[in-house]
Amino acid sequence: MGKLIISENVTLDGVVQDPTGDEGSGRGSWFTWIGDADRAAWAQVEHEEALGAAALLMGRRTHAYFLGRGWATRTGEWADRLRSLPKYVVSSSAVEGGGWGEPTVLAGDVVKEVAKLKEEVSGEIVVYGSSRLVHTLIEHDLADELRLMTYPFVVGAGERLFPATSGVKPARLIGTRGVGNSLALLTYELGRR
Repeated sequence: MGKLIISENVTLDGVVQDPTGDEGSGRGSWFTWIGDADRAAWAQVEHEEALGAAALLMGRRTHAYFLGRGWATRTGEWADRLRSLPKYVVSSSAVEGGGWGEPTVLAGDVVKEVAKLKEEVSGEIVVYGSSRLVHTLIEHDLADELRLMTYPFVVGAGERLFPATSGVKPARLIGTRGVGNSLALLTYELGRR
């Protein structure tokens, strides 16, 4: 059975929107405010996470974002690992692989499709970005773990990782790790107090 991991870059006030400023939200680009040492340490953690993954799950927009950022043609061990992983994309329409591996499209009832995917994949299924999908996964108790790479900024506005839910969603802190000089990786097991 697969373990569904939500891996997000998030500000202190919970914003996940526009970390690189590509959306032009006016409050984005906070990922670019960290220094080179922090960025290198972040990349190392992300590479380690990719090595432990059995598959990637993402929404259509996040898949397009990775393609637009050149991940299909990047070089290096991290890029090679991401390229080699099976990719599952939640979308109501066809999704092109764009040289990043042919994705399997999960259409229809997202909750049923993801529950089925968890039964079929052995190992960690990592979700990057995909805020709308993440909201659904949390609401329906499909996520097993949260890995929050926390940035030392309060941006004050933007889409947050945790919107309103139908009830309390318990979590238990299972790990903390300083990353570089200013980032913190917080890991929570979901569904546990």
